[in-house]
Amino acid sequence: MLIELKSYLKFLYQSQNQHGLHSPFVYDLVTKCFYDKTKHSDYNLIREYRNDLLRNREIIKITDFGAGSRVFKSNDRPVFSIAKNAGTTLHRAKLLFRICKYLQVRNALELGTSLGIASAAMAANSGLNLITIEGCPEIAKKAQEQFKKFDLKNIRLINANFNKAISQVILTEKEKLRTPNADPKTKKFDLVYFDGNHQKEATLEYFEKLLPTAHNDSVFIFDDIHWSPEMEEAWEIIKKHPEVRVTIDTYQWGLVFFRKEQARQHFKIRV
Repeated sequence: MLIELKSYLKFLYQSQNQHGLHSPFVYDLVTKCFYDKTKHSDYNLIREYRNDLLRNREIIKITDFGAGSRVFKSNDRPVFSIAKNAGTTLHRAKLLFRICKYLQVRNALELGTSLGIASAAMAANSGLNLITIEGCPEIAKKAQEQFKKFDLKNIRLINANFNKAISQVILTEKEKLRTPNADPKTKKFDLVYFDGNHQKEATLEYFEKLLPTAHNDSVFIFDDIHWSPEMEEAWEIIKKHPEVRVTIDTYQWGLVFFRKEQARQHFKIRV
């Protein structure tokens, strides 16, 4: 707890808002997206989706493939408690919606569906197609029920090990079918949201595996970059990768951009 407090105080000391940003791209992103105060009508879907989960008293058995939980001591957990303690907050869900809208995301990938609050936030953007991967069968089942209940037909959920699922989704249909003389082109994503395993080695492994799916205007979003000292180490390694041009640390999230036309810069922004 003391480590977390020190990390957050350090972030507050070093972070900034829109003032003094010398990158036009980042300035516009912060002022027109991060700090957008518009009451988007799509927020209603996100809010009701989350509230519906918060009203759910059903108990499900969790299979945890990541760094574990700081809140739960048992794998038998009420749905409402998962949504409250481990799910995306309404504030961050709205921000994720705005990021997808502002960057005109059309193809997105999510590692770690959980109950699908972040998934619903992304999918609330019309025209966006989301592939989301969840390792736990019971969590995946509940998320799928929610997607159907809220008519989110632009979400494809895969219940599988991350490594196996990533291999499934990044290759073209021609390659998967082993068509003779096929060109094994890699699928491209406008946005990849990493929220399934808060461990250093796993985070770096998935980052490397998914790098070929990024194009010049893609964004990778890493959740809980200050979860632990090793996650902070992973974040620093990602920032130094030669293909990474711009990063934004919002404390909860780390955003990575690959825009070759940008000068290499790293920002800490309060949201």
